[in-house]
Amino acid sequence: MDILQALTAFAALSQPLRLEAFRLLIKAGPDGMAAGDIAVALNAKANTTSQNLSQLVQAGLITSTRAGRSIIYRSNMDGVNALLRFLLEDCCGGATEACAPVVNMIAPCCDATSNTLPKDLK
Repeated sequence: MDILQALTAFAALSQPLRLEAFRLLIKAGPDGMAAGDIAVALNAKANTTSQNLSQLVQAGLITSTRAGRSIIYRSNMDGVNALLRFLLEDCCGGATEACAPVVNMIAPCCDATSNTLPKDLK
């Protein structure tokens, strides 16, 4: 990820509804959620939610797929991982012990093979 992509991701997350939607989709896991269900969960108008979800898609933080008449949104863990790598690539000037708490907090979050959260983090 380059700096422009990172700035796009940060800009997408800098609005409250988009940040809430992103966090909701992280919690939803690989099944994702329909756009209408996201709007209901966030107590937001459908058209406003759709515009905000579009920003997150453009930033590479979520994906969308059509399922019949619905659009299903899912977190894009590749995009999330790229943003985290961008933030931590020069972590602590090589003093890995200083970065260990952050890395240890992130590492157990997702099972690399299933892309899901452990039960104790749900």
